[in-house]
Amino acid sequence: MPENKKIVCMAVDDEPPALNVLQNHIESVPTLELAATCNNAVEALDKLQQYPIDLLFLDIQMPQILGTDFIRTLKNPPKVIFTTAYRKFAVEGFELNAVDYLLKPISFERFLKAVSKVMDITLPVSNNGVNVNPTSNGNGSNDKHLYFRADRKMVKVMLDEILYIESLKDYVKIVTKVNTVITKQPISSLEEMLPSDGFVRIHRSFIVALSKIESYNHEVIVVNKKELPISRMYKHEVSKKF
Repeated sequence: MPENKKIVCMAVDDEPPALNVLQNHIESVPTLELAATCNNAVEALDKLQQYPIDLLFLDIQMPQILGTDFIRTLKNPPKVIFTTAYRKFAVEGFELNAVDYLLKPISFERFLKAVSKVMDITLPVSNNGVNVNPTSNGNGSNDKHLYFRADRKMVKVMLDEILYIESLKDYVKIVTKVNTVITKQPISSLEEMLPSDGFVRIHRSFIVALSKIESYNHEVIVVNKKELPISRMYKHEVSKKF
């Protein structure tokens, strides 16, 4: 998929409240673009012929034809995330190579986890496996960023603006040049998303951007005039970076 191209989605569900939930979730993720919503498989088939759909959110229990049977009728189906109120359909859904299976009511956190699997497949990935969204900034270089859920919206954070990251139990505080973003995510999972050549874990509670380090010794690193501790557990890793 070319850079800058969003993941074009369609949501299919015969229950309007469930369809509204999906629509709100999709519209909250900047990487996704909602092309159409449908109430049944017949309408969905027509829309699939009109739009180049990358990702289909498909209810299984629908009138006329089950979502799983509908997928079997398609010669070249798009990537599918099944949605249903019935757990019993999960196995059949995965047998059809579904990306994921969402059980209603669908929370945004669970929705985002499913979408991230599609991004792993669809979006460009850096050499070290980081799921960043590279877009041209006009001078030939890549504009790398991540999106984080904060204050009921998805917030874009530029990687080159991050100063340091601090763990707050189940949350992390991402301190940048321009603002601070707090999101519910363990620091260990965020560490895996960051390029290893640009960031280093110095403590169980801190990750710092290597390019933002102002000074350091064997006990602390100074970033933006703030002293951050180097723990014994991470001293070896820190020393390798320098």
